[in-house]
Amino acid sequence: MRELVRTNDPVLLNYLENLLQQAGITALIADSNMSILEGSIGMLPRRLLVHEDNAEEARKLIKEVDLGKWLYDEGS
Repeated sequence: MRELVRTNDPVLLNYLENLLQQAGITALIADSNMSILEGSIGMLPRRLLVHEDNAEEARKLIKEVDLGKWLYDEGS
């Protein structure tokens, strides 16, 4: 699995998950349970993950909708 986005914004995650789903790419939102446990104050970010085989296509789609600034840089 490859991490694409790490954010506290549930609306952004929902949008991106639906965008990828429409393109036939299965996405997983990780760390949702941890975010709930911390009291929903938005301190712990959630991560959008996709299968390694779909990562480049998913990154391209996210950039096409002008949300590339949210992409997680794996080198950091």
